[in-house]
Amino acid sequence: MRKTFLLLFAFSTLLIKAQQKITFGYDNAGNQINRVLCVNCSAKTAVANEEVLVSETEIFSRDDFFSYYPNPVREELYLSWNTLNDKKINLISVYSILGQQVAVYDVSKINSLSISFQNFPSGVYLVLADFSNGEEQTIKIIKQ
Repeated sequence: MRKTFLLLFAFSTLLIKAQQKITFGYDNAGNQINRVLCVNCSAKTAVANEEVLVSETEIFSRDDFFSYYPNPVREELYLSWNTLNDKKINLISVYSILGQQVAVYDVSKINSLSISFQNFPSGVYLVLADFSNGEEQTIKIIKQ
């Protein structure tokens, strides 16, 4: 009985497949520019077999620079950006996961912002950047 169980266990491990794989793409400076999520395929064949679920998810264009830290945040979130001439960030809004706007900042004349999260309850927040050309980008922030 014991040998049968061990043999069955050994064969069952051969049938188990690896978890989802994520591969990342980088530019020449070493910045992450895209990610590819693949299910039940090897990283080398992910694009060739078109088994990709999510690909080339860029937060901002390659010419834009946007950084934020720390995430998860405890007290204060620091944002910094540098965008193209035609494309400027006008507003930064903070929303709770329920969709309630908890803060809004006019940032049309600055390129960095510090947001205090001290009075916000723990949870997930969305930081929305409104661009002058009508585009919007969202960042998910976790408050501990």
